[in-house]
Amino acid sequence: MIGERFVAMSFGESHGRCVGMVVDGCPAGLSLDEGDIQRFLDLRKPGQSIITTQRKEEDKVEILSGVFDGFTTGAPICMLIWNKDSDSKPYDMIKNIPRPGHADYPSLVKYGGFADYRGSGRFSGRLTATLVMAGALAAKLLKKTLGIETVAYTTEIGGIRATNMTKELIAARYDNDVRCPDLQAAQSMKEAILEARKSGDSLGGIIECVSTGLPVGLGEPIFASLESDLSKVLFSIPAVKAVEFGSGFAGSKMRGSENNDSYLIKDGTIITRTNNAGGILGGLSSGMPIVMRIGFKPAASVAKTQLTLDISRKEQTNLAVPGRHDPCVVPRAPPVVECAVSMVLADHAIRSGIIPLVLRRDDYVG
Repeated sequence: MIGERFVAMSFGESHGRCVGMVVDGCPAGLSLDEGDIQRFLDLRKPGQSIITTQRKEEDKVEILSGVFDGFTTGAPICMLIWNKDSDSKPYDMIKNIPRPGHADYPSLVKYGGFADYRGSGRFSGRLTATLVMAGALAAKLLKKTLGIETVAYTTEIGGIRATNMTKELIAARYDNDVRCPDLQAAQSMKEAILEARKSGDSLGGIIECVSTGLPVGLGEPIFASLESDLSKVLFSIPAVKAVEFGSGFAGSKMRGSENNDSYLIKDGTIITRTNNAGGILGGLSSGMPIVMRIGFKPAASVAKTQLTLDISRKEQTNLAVPGRHDPCVVPRAPPVVECAVSMVLADHAIRSGIIPLVLRRDDYVG
């Protein structure tokens, strides 16, 4: 579970009957139907291009509770999608052979061999669909009541970096297979992913995420800072190994006078000349865009032969991971990042009281 007031509980396994999410704390009175959730799930679902896993899942969401006559009721909202194209045979063959880079061995020890190992079970990227369900709900709540929007896009894959990223290009980020605004870089990234797959390997990359429209002062000091809670949810996405805000690691190489953001008034609003803080100061939103970069490791399941152990025999063995896998998880991750971030922002907005528990017509900004 995650969240204090907008609370989300994920359930299901990669090759179980279904995966889903229960959200408690969503205000009553938000217009909602399956299409609001499906739009984000369609951006994340597998089998959409030649650079993703060829597992074919419709990922059609069903809302089971908490919505009546097209509006949220204030009761817990249960959403799920059914697993229809799982193939567990490859995992039965390697259940005693931990895959390098996966959670197979620590989960085997922690759960005493009772955990569902098929398709990585609870540790699978399949479970990001549950984050999307809750986050799609949160995103609509934030946009309708506060005008807050979050966008995420690919900026790097396999060392290939995007450099040309205008507002218009970012708005069209989902029009190419790698979700990169820089079309020239996007083509090179796609070619690099195909080459990695051909050689039985995988690639990692970086996603940038920007949230706009936030009021000043959202968040809590110390343990419930926006950076703390955003980092927690982002590290809940499988394959994420790094998160930075604003100038991030680059800021550690600057002087304070270079990294500090000086204030000014523009059109009657206090803003900063630069945004090295990434929109967060002291754990609170500053009113500037929240800017994050998220680093994804190369997908762990590769066809290339690697050395590992056969736990049952206690001897070393070679393993080429069978099955259908993404050669790079980054192209499918932008909607997951957008939704994960929206969950945290909605939680803090409800905590602070700027989103009421029952929505009226006057609470909507659009």
